[in-house]
Amino acid sequence: MLDKWTGRWVAPALNRLAGGLGERGVTPAQLTLGGFAAGMLALPLLACQMYGLALVAIIINRLCDGLDGALARHLQRQSDAGGFLDIALDFVFYAAVVLGFALADPERNALPAALLLFAFVGTGSSFLAFAIAATRHGLERPRFEHKAFYYLDGLTEGTETILAFVVFCLWPEEFALLATLFAVACLVTTATRVAGGYRALLAAERSSSDRQEV
Repeated sequence: MLDKWTGRWVAPALNRLAGGLGERGVTPAQLTLGGFAAGMLALPLLACQMYGLALVAIIINRLCDGLDGALARHLQRQSDAGGFLDIALDFVFYAAVVLGFALADPERNALPAALLLFAFVGTGSSFLAFAIAATRHGLERPRFEHKAFYYLDGLTEGTETILAFVVFCLWPEEFALLATLFAVACLVTTATRVAGGYRALLAAERSSSDRQEV
């Protein structure tokens, strides 16, 4: 929901940082993989209840996630392969953070964590399934022109997920309640994406059929 606005706010700073990194020979793939490695450190840190350090790892991961795309555009190296790697590792990272909280306090956190992972499957599958179908129909992405994939926006997107992870780390004793609330929001996102995606693709199919009949 907030990505379309936060993207505009942070883009100038990311572009400046990306320019400096490009001059030092850093590649987008290095940022993607380095950020993923840093983010995965959050899993053991959360399991050990080292929430402050885990938050640092999460922030580094998200910073690299923003910078790799900016650097790719700066170097004119945007590619489907890079977009795929970025998206795939993002989903693994998201799941790892939730697993970390489940391991930190299994008795209190395991069930809410499972619910949140279930909700993440819905948001992730609707995200990727629509992206694949939209590519086949040549649909454009006017609101997210710098993204590697076309996808439907929703109540919970990247910005909301980052904020949720920050809140989880700041108030870990409330993870069960916070994760449940965020899971409900993710399920709403899944429902709206499925409904909106179905209507968009149905309209695209009808338009294509009408053009073929003319």
